[in-house]
Amino acid sequence: MRSPCCILTRTKTIVLRLSRLALHRRLPHVYSIHCQALRCFCTDHSQSSKPYYITTPIFYVNASPHIGHVYSAVTADCLHRFKLLQGYNSRFATGTDEHGLKIQQAASNAGKDPLNFCTEVSESFKHVFQRCGILYTDYIRTTEKRHRLAVEHFWTVLHSKGFIYKGTYEGWYSTPDESFLTPTQVTDRTDSEGRQIKVSTESGHKVEWMKEENYMFRLSDFRTKLLHWLRLNPNIIQPVKFHHLVLQWLEDDIPDLSVSRQKSRLQWGISVPGDPEQVIYVWLDALVNYLTVVGYPQNHSQWWTAVHHVVGKDILKFHAIYWPAFLLAAGLPLPQTIFVHSHWTVEGTKMSKSLGNVINPLDAMEKFTADGLRYFLLRQGVPDSDCDYYDDKVIKMCNSELADALGGLLNRCTAPSLNPTQVYPQFCNSCFPKEPSEGLRGKAVSEDYRMVEAVSALPVLVEQHFENLHMYKALEAISACVRMTNAFVQRHAPWKLDRNNPGDQQWLDTILHVSLECLRMYGILLQPVVPDLADRILSRLGVMPEERSWDSLNFLMKCEGRDCGLEGRALGPDLGVLFNRLERSQVKGRTLKMAT
Repeated sequence: MRSPCCILTRTKTIVLRLSRLALHRRLPHVYSIHCQALRCFCTDHSQSSKPYYITTPIFYVNASPHIGHVYSAVTADCLHRFKLLQGYNSRFATGTDEHGLKIQQAASNAGKDPLNFCTEVSESFKHVFQRCGILYTDYIRTTEKRHRLAVEHFWTVLHSKGFIYKGTYEGWYSTPDESFLTPTQVTDRTDSEGRQIKVSTESGHKVEWMKEENYMFRLSDFRTKLLHWLRLNPNIIQPVKFHHLVLQWLEDDIPDLSVSRQKSRLQWGISVPGDPEQVIYVWLDALVNYLTVVGYPQNHSQWWTAVHHVVGKDILKFHAIYWPAFLLAAGLPLPQTIFVHSHWTVEGTKMSKSLGNVINPLDAMEKFTADGLRYFLLRQGVPDSDCDYYDDKVIKMCNSELADALGGLLNRCTAPSLNPTQVYPQFCNSCFPKEPSEGLRGKAVSEDYRMVEAVSALPVLVEQHFENLHMYKALEAISACVRMTNAFVQRHAPWKLDRNNPGDQQWLDTILHVSLECLRMYGILLQPVVPDLADRILSRLGVMPEERSWDSLNFLMKCEGRDCGLEGRALGPDLGVLFNRLERSQVKGRTLKMAT
């Protein structure tokens, strides 16, 4: 009879294979089964582990997904996978925001029923995320019944505590941003027809003056509490520049916030409880999704104390001022962290449908693969400044770091010409002593010890960067070590050694052992970033699924005088080229499909 541990390992292996099948063959139903299975796996067998709850913003369904949406999702996915590797009971939510005047107008312009319109676009987000390997455990739509009930309860709590009152709002409103604006947030501009209009200083979208009777939230009551919270917790909003920006916003008085619209103006939304003539403001509606996912108002407490939000800088005000104020009013804990990222431009220009430069992520994955796009976005994405996308940059980075450096290293060190027995080679301590000064037979040189020191330090360094959402720094550190490992192999040229000489054979095996140990480290560390490529690396090395967690990052144990369980084990099957080089002519020859 198999042990529970063995059965668990086998289950995880099947789940991982299902994931790869779904992604390679684009089978959404298989992918969905995989996500459910993984969630079951994490929930049922990690009850004693610490909870971690990561969210993306829910994405507005007025247009199809673009690489900016994918960047948010991949960033959160990377953090989720990282926490799973560390043994956390991690939960990851994403979804779509489907209410509001903008959606009502978009559906009308398309000649479609609002719900059918929302469903079509929401499914397109799901499809993109599945193709990109986004391993969410929860997908929320604000048109779901569970969400409506959560929003109605949340509203009732705020109203019963006296934080919502009936009043009159008069001021500027931006429909594209679904945002109320103060006079200082509005400026004059000339439109394409030469007319003077008012626009949002932040987004540039046209605004309109509105005056209507609706419900107001006592936002002004929470300014002092928000300032205290942020000053007491300087790491709540990251990067720090955005923390300072929110503090700057709060230096001035903040007016009360309109939290409803008249039904005569907005029909597509959740009605105010007890007042069917009013519809709840779309941002109050949308923000509650984070609570809906974890079972609010009944079963949310375990997860809500461990919530971390990933948001774009354009919605910082809603998440760093409105949302914490709503939560304070409702008597709920505040987010642990609000991770903020900047935007993507295309060849130096802001993405715009009118310019026709909105990149379709499905097209990008067709050209560069899902892992290629994931790697580029996380390697180039710097959270505190805007990043630029263009095809040549993706090609250069993927070819250099994935195809040549990482793929070349794996291919060279597992090639039958160097390793005819296809096993994890033996390590010889006399060839590579623990310290450079030990023994007269040592063949390792000072550069080799510097490499070993750098690779040994990688787990702590990568963990630190992942925790701060600096994936680009983590990947730079890994890439630097890959270059050092390639230099190590090149420096000692194992292909020149004489296999008939016992001393040379020992040194050749040691070179390969050290190189494969480096590759094993890179494979484990890269799992949150490029899950498919990392799986191919580890499978080729013969590393079992249960040997791929963060606890398995014990580098070069034989050098420390400890046993290495992989030594002498057969390598996995040759799965071919790790990452095919991208040719500019082939990529440019494919039709570029813009997101619509």
